[in-house]
Amino acid sequence: MRVAVLSDIHGVLPALEAVLAEPEVAGADLIVLTGDMAAGPMPVETLDLLVSLGERALWVSGNADRELVEVLAGKTGHHAVSTWAAGRLRRDQVELLAGLPARQVLELGRLGTTLFVHATARSDEEVILVDSSLERWGEVLAGESAATVVVGNTHMPFVRLVDRVRVVNPGSVGMPYGTYGAHWALLDGESGAVTLRCTPLDARRVGERLRAGSGFDGIEEWVGEYVTSVYSDAEALRVFAGAEGRG
Repeated sequence: MRVAVLSDIHGVLPALEAVLAEPEVAGADLIVLTGDMAAGPMPVETLDLLVSLGERALWVSGNADRELVEVLAGKTGHHAVSTWAAGRLRRDQVELLAGLPARQVLELGRLGTTLFVHATARSDEEVILVDSSLERWGEVLAGESAATVVVGNTHMPFVRLVDRVRVVNPGSVGMPYGTYGAHWALLDGESGAVTLRCTPLDARRVGERLRAGSGFDGIEEWVGEYVTSVYSDAEALRVFAGAEGRG
């Protein structure tokens, strides 16, 4: 079985369209969506495209998906784009997000039992990083028996071993940190290979599509922060290291 993993799309429809057009994604047996699909500038269209994948798509809830549902339940304090996006969703889309599971498990041949979550197996917003200590990873993976664990949340792609467990972060389709482009991963159960991929994007054209297709009042600033410029991996790691609780 060949599985394409897409994470952290964040309502960036042009990036999602580009990834789904990739031959290896179009030909994959399954497409696993590891959370944070719609909280961004084109939420309705993004969810409609993902739903059109039908049974080929396997969904996992992310913290931003949960937050969209919370906004509509009256909870405040979320990002402006999330608050705006929540108000655009149809009832069926809200029900979809509210019912998403926190994890999915597949048997993937040489990759073994493979666990898919958004942030960690115990939280949809916990921060764990490529350079986190083995002790920290041990805490996060305690009680899990999967041979391969796929996470998202931090928008930075990596593959590393943690005491014989292979951990994969595909990076972000819609809001990458480090290098620009739509990042995703391909898991091949037959060969046991994990490949990190990046679909090139034209930042100018993506920005134009988002400005034209989104009614978000802050779209200019959003495009400037996440499309025409990108936070470096060093910047992101410093911020996330603090969220992880490092000194």
